[in-house]
Amino acid sequence: MKFVRIIFGLAAAWGFFALIPGLFAEAGPQPEYYYGFVGLALVFQLIFVMIAIDPFRYRALIPIAILEKLSFFLPVTLLYMQGRVAVGPVFYGAMIDGLLMLFFALAWYLSRKAGEAG
Repeated sequence: MKFVRIIFGLAAAWGFFALIPGLFAEAGPQPEYYYGFVGLALVFQLIFVMIAIDPFRYRALIPIAILEKLSFFLPVTLLYMQGRVAVGPVFYGAMIDGLLMLFFALAWYLSRKAGEAG
């Protein structure tokens, strides 16, 4: 379970670091979507903290955390393949989410093994 704690702790730290400055950024033509996205993403960082603190108790939230990462990674990847997103901060953020998504899946798998052993 140590791996699960580390992965979700690092994911939460990265998320806070990457998202909080966005609260003070220019929101563009539709600020309600922008700030809604940032706000919801920040709430998920709290869920990652909960999982990091007690992965066994909150293991059922890990698949939802995987979907949270997929919900940004997949659209940005598809938009990039269509030439609608350039390589830059949004693209790199989505790639980091894709990597975290894979680590979350591994954490979910490993936490199942730990639950069976204990």
